[in-house]
Amino acid sequence: MKLLIVLTSHDQLGNTGEKTGFWLEELAAPYYAFKDAGVEMTLVSPLGGQPPLDPKSDDPSAQTEATVRFKADPTALSILANTSKLRDVVAADFDAVFYPGGHGPLWDLAEDVHSIALIETMLNSGKPVAAVCHAPGVLRHPKLADGKSVVAGKNVTGFTNTEEEAVGLTNVVPFLVEDMLKENGGNYSKLADWAPYVVTDGLLITGQNPASSEPAAHALMALLA
Repeated sequence: MKLLIVLTSHDQLGNTGEKTGFWLEELAAPYYAFKDAGVEMTLVSPLGGQPPLDPKSDDPSAQTEATVRFKADPTALSILANTSKLRDVVAADFDAVFYPGGHGPLWDLAEDVHSIALIETMLNSGKPVAAVCHAPGVLRHPKLADGKSVVAGKNVTGFTNTEEEAVGLTNVVPFLVEDMLKENGGNYSKLADWAPYVVTDGLLITGQNPASSEPAAHALMALLA
């Protein structure tokens, strides 16, 4: 199985002067779920090279077994530092795509024409797309062959409005993931804030928050099996 992992290249948290990027756990936990299962992974980002890490995800309070393993893994760190460019991706080369979150994707990947085209091509080719936490924001613009949003009529989840409120960024982010999914016709559901929750509907797999990233990886592998 060949898996594409798409990471953000965006590092500015709106106009706060603070940094953002991808959330470490949301890459590390799926990375080892896939790696330990023998999945062949390719990491890409819009700008290529080293994607920006959300500094809050590197805080001691946010560390997990997977993040500790990742930061001590020279091979993983080298792969991360040398991502290919998203625009060079050939969708036909991959069986599925996985989007880790962090706030970064709301600014770049949600609006990136190459990401939009990739998602449309994958789904129209019968290949699954998985996104966790803020990364379901990448589903904002892609449409199916019938012109409808890829989330219309689909059971989906993603970072909740109350989780965004809890981290104090409701008025900083360009849009709220929960609201966007509902506005695009998705059947949005959620569990308690920060509880792991993954929804699979057809070829779409969405996870609510960082704790949902590893379960989402397993859900993707189950779908491909």
